[in-house]
Amino acid sequence: MSDTPGTFRRPRRPAKPYRRPQKDPVRFLAFEALRAVDERDAYANLVLPPLLRKAREKEGPEGFDARDAALATELVYGTLRRQGTYDAVIAACVDRPLREVDPPVLDVLSLGAHQLLGTRIPTHAAVSSTVELARVVLGDGRAKFVNAVLRKVAQRDLDAWLAEVAPPYDDDPEDHLAVVHAHPRWVVSALWDSLGGGREGIEGLLAADNERPEVTLVARPGRATAEELLREEAAVAGRWSPYAVRLTEGGEPGAVEAVREGRAGVQDEGSQLVALALANAPVEGRDRLWLDGCAGPGGKAALLGALAAERDAVLLASEKQPHRAGLVAKALAGNPGPYQVIAADGTRPPWRPGSFDRVLVDVPCTGLGALRRRPEARWRRRPEDLDAFAPLQRGLLRTALESVRVGGVVGYATCSPHLAETRAVVADVLKQFPDTQLLDARPLLPGVPDLGDGPDIQLWPHIHGTDAMYLALIRRTG
Repeated sequence: MSDTPGTFRRPRRPAKPYRRPQKDPVRFLAFEALRAVDERDAYANLVLPPLLRKAREKEGPEGFDARDAALATELVYGTLRRQGTYDAVIAACVDRPLREVDPPVLDVLSLGAHQLLGTRIPTHAAVSSTVELARVVLGDGRAKFVNAVLRKVAQRDLDAWLAEVAPPYDDDPEDHLAVVHAHPRWVVSALWDSLGGGREGIEGLLAADNERPEVTLVARPGRATAEELLREEAAVAGRWSPYAVRLTEGGEPGAVEAVREGRAGVQDEGSQLVALALANAPVEGRDRLWLDGCAGPGGKAALLGALAAERDAVLLASEKQPHRAGLVAKALAGNPGPYQVIAADGTRPPWRPGSFDRVLVDVPCTGLGALRRRPEARWRRRPEDLDAFAPLQRGLLRTALESVRVGGVVGYATCSPHLAETRAVVADVLKQFPDTQLLDARPLLPGVPDLGDGPDIQLWPHIHGTDAMYLALIRRTG
């Protein structure tokens, strides 16, 4: 009450006490991983495992169990896969260009958008948990901005947002697919060209890129068997490789005894098939010395080394980067037959021409065939990267053809279906080597369907369940 007659003053409400933001360990870890990918150009498949391992080792409320690890993994990979789609949605909900939104703020918004549009997390929980994360990592002021934007995002489901932010297919097919399936437009165009046209095929491929890939193991011959790995929980046989075993429920490879001992490894089935096709290719004459000319990080080298040992052949594994050569040596340790690992530049090799009976060069590339496993690569790569890789790819193939003897076979492989990295490279280099013959690689992978018109092979995630590996086999004839 006021002392002044005839006036009334409402009593003041007591101010709400300040509440400290509560740190959610799962979402905080996911945010840390996204920042590492953005700030350091790191790869999620390299950043996330040590973060999860450290979280599992903690005691108390910040320690992770299996469900926490699964949620953190889904938040990181799901956000990265759908980044382009979520950017389009968020752009429709803010009053400024996205380039003017601070990257940490955009990472928090993307995490929230994924929870709202890409998971079954209830709307209230998705918004409140993301705003709480924003309070922890951004401060109260920017958390209010995050709250306002996410409430707009939450007004529609994903299909409704896509109907609003993606252009109609008939008006702009490539841009429509880019927004709906979260791939840069240039990648959509390149993949479509590689497939040879048709809407069903490109939509199947883009959708497959956004699915979480299974963990695939390889039983290294002479050291482990597929039957041994199949005794693991939720393990099923591979589709095509006799050495492949899939962990269907996202099992932890480090928990598999054979993997811990190096007798088995993690290797996509497409990568296994490339090694098997080269090993099965017919050569004329002796078959004693094999070369893996781009051996890092060692998956194909370990399988080739084991297959070579079965035939009393020797593998030389060469890798330019010394630290990657160390990974190759670790993968080959315990190989049942003789082998050697060296650090050498594959375009300026220390061995003599014509030394080898079989040569594999799995050349550096844009990695567009492994977007399921490295979703951030689709946003990081640019069309000009093709020009940067082209001289190296051609140089490595030239050296491989010079390194194989007459009657021997070279395998040119790359984890990209882009025509500029596959058939264009092979065609250009073979013009300089008239005494060569392209072998039909398809019969060397019996039982694998839909390998195209040949003679080379292109694998596809939506058809074969593998990375989009390419392989051309070339015999020296003179």
